[in-house]
Amino acid sequence: MTTPVLNKKCPICGKQAVLEYQPFCSKKCADIDLGRWLKGTYVVHTNETPEEEALKNSEQEDE
Repeated sequence: MTTPVLNKKCPICGKQAVLEYQPFCSKKCADIDLGRWLKGTYVVHTNETPEEEALKNSEQEDE
C-alpha cells in the first residue's frame, strides 16, 4: 500500500505524490525523471568553461 505525501504533487504528472516514490506518484514517473537526467534533458548551468572543469576534475583525482 502506498502512503500519500500531504500537499505534494508529482512533478511529472501532477498526481498526488506517495511516500514510497517521493516526490513522485509512482515508479513510472520516477523512471521518466531519471531518463530525462540521463539523456541530458535537465541541465545545471555553470559559469565555468570546459577547460576549468577538466582542470578541477584532474586536481580532484590527484588527491
